[in-house]
Amino acid sequence: PRAHRIEVELDRLGHEVIISSPKGRASVERMQRPSRFEHTRYLGDKRTQLVYDLDTWDDAAVIDDVVAAETGLCFGPDTLVEARNRGYTLAKPGLIRRQRKPRA
Repeated sequence: PRAHRIEVELDRLGHEVIISSPKGRASVERMQRPSRFEHTRYLGDKRTQLVYDLDTWDDAAVIDDVVAAETGLCFGPDTLVEARNRGYTLAKPGLIRRQRKPRA
């Protein structure tokens, strides 16, 4: 079978993905990060103890809800391991948790 040659590029800010193949180029817009968390990859929700990977999460409504409720938390260092050390679980589409009032 023939192999397909596909190249993936990011723009300067990392917002747009450009996919190149022998058949042409396509551009895909990634979800834009919230302004308060533009330099972080993992965003935690204090109400649900879920952490969202902003590089792979597609549902902007969930992220907007976290930012509007002002219950977002970033981690230092910005890794999934640090989020798990603080008791957060990686969010997956369809995973629902009870929302509690944040303690801090």
